[in-house]
Amino acid sequence: MSEVNLAILGCGLVGKRHVEAIKETDGINLTDIIEHDPTSLVGFNKSQDIKIHNNLEEYLIQNQPDGMIISTPTVMHLEQSLICLEKKIPLLIEKPIAINSLEAFQIVKKSEETNTPVLIGQHRRHNNIAKIGKKIISDGAIGEVRSIQATCWFYKPDHYFNSAPWRKQKGAGPIYVNLIHDIDLLRYFCGDVKSVFAYGVPSKRGYENEDVASILLKFENDITATLSVSDSIVSPWSWEMTSKEHPIYHPVDNSCYLIGGSKGSLSLPDLSIWKHENQPDWWTPINRNSLSHDYIDPLVAQLQNFKDVITNNSEPLVTASEGAKSLKVIEAIHESISKNLMISIQNI
Repeated sequence: MSEVNLAILGCGLVGKRHVEAIKETDGINLTDIIEHDPTSLVGFNKSQDIKIHNNLEEYLIQNQPDGMIISTPTVMHLEQSLICLEKKIPLLIEKPIAINSLEAFQIVKKSEETNTPVLIGQHRRHNNIAKIGKKIISDGAIGEVRSIQATCWFYKPDHYFNSAPWRKQKGAGPIYVNLIHDIDLLRYFCGDVKSVFAYGVPSKRGYENEDVASILLKFENDITATLSVSDSIVSPWSWEMTSKEHPIYHPVDNSCYLIGGSKGSLSLPDLSIWKHENQPDWWTPINRNSLSHDYIDPLVAQLQNFKDVITNNSEPLVTASEGAKSLKVIEAIHESISKNLMISIQNI
């Protein structure tokens, strides 16, 4: 199979980004869009050779795409994923994989039962910055990783919430919507999380979610990580602002992750390694070595992985199981905030 034909289920903000990424990806054709809300297609260029449908089950009666991208609201993911997996259609499911980990593991189980691959849209793992950072850590270039500091601060304006009132409702705060990307990336670097303690502050704007939270993670390998997240702090310190990953965000030259090791430290996304000249010693000069990288749109790289999964039986970079595990950490954070307790995580 030299080319693959994909369908997109859900053409909101994220679905439209996939449409644009497909245009930039060799060997992939977008043949169909399934979208029940006509307002989501306002302004969409229908002159392209793409068929529009409004019902998934009716579409699948006569169509069998090589793969499906699910970018509908999270609450719909379970039902839609199970329908597609029953038809043995490989899936790229936008993050988070499901509304909760119980539903997520149902998707994992169905994928295994039908021997049909699922890739989760945690696109940051596909960024070359993340891949290089992972190699630096795995190669031991900064020694044994001991601890990580991660900052996820930005200010979402009022019109962001007013344009979609669900963003004000329970479950749509920055932990669930934004921090899951950072959690997934730290798990990519460090492995499974063992325990969580977190503290959250209710929204100052009167919404149903937190707008500030601080989290302490302990990984299975005894690495610790401290994370701070807010959608109500004016700041340049977030992956969105510093990675230059998406042009909608005005880029700044700064870092939001500090990864500390026994022989050196790594800051990301600027890919700077910090080391003393000879042996580690705080009384001696410390030097910075900044690495370069080739930029590839992570969404395009993610689609290339999806194509390889479909055509070459390659492994998804972010499997359904990995998506479920990251979601379990998010659930543990919320549970810790509500109970004011440390929460242990039993990974499956």
